[in-house]
Amino acid sequence: MKIIDLENQTDLPVDIDALEEIAQSLTTREIELIFTDNASIRELNQEHREKDKPTDVLSFPMDAPFTEQSIFGMPLGSIVISADFVKEKAKELGHTVQDELSLLFIHGMLHLLGFDHESDHGEMREREKEIIEQFHLPSSLIVRTSH
Repeated sequence: MKIIDLENQTDLPVDIDALEEIAQSLTTREIELIFTDNASIRELNQEHREKDKPTDVLSFPMDAPFTEQSIFGMPLGSIVISADFVKEKAKELGHTVQDELSLLFIHGMLHLLGFDHESDHGEMREREKEIIEQFHLPSSLIVRTSH
């Protein structure tokens, strides 16, 4: 069963099956995944976080006050990833576009699941590292910056 609803607004090639495998290891709920450009993600970042600059990934968890029993069929939330950022970072760090996509997707998924590296005590960083190792990916930004 597919749980990712993909909207690719760019020409970025995406291995959706690889992302599905990651998603299904973390949740059974549907996720909206949008790939866009720096201009569009900058607008979203300004509107929702009051930061007037492009960013790599934004997560929008479903905010409705549902109990775990009543969420059947409700999406987990939305993840928006900048294709421009993915291409730039993959080239800069010497790994594939798909690896960078997967890293940002994991980061976004953890935010949807309630993790917050800006306020926790390393729990998100640790969980992200575990998932990265599970899927044999290169270190993500959050793991890279923790060294």
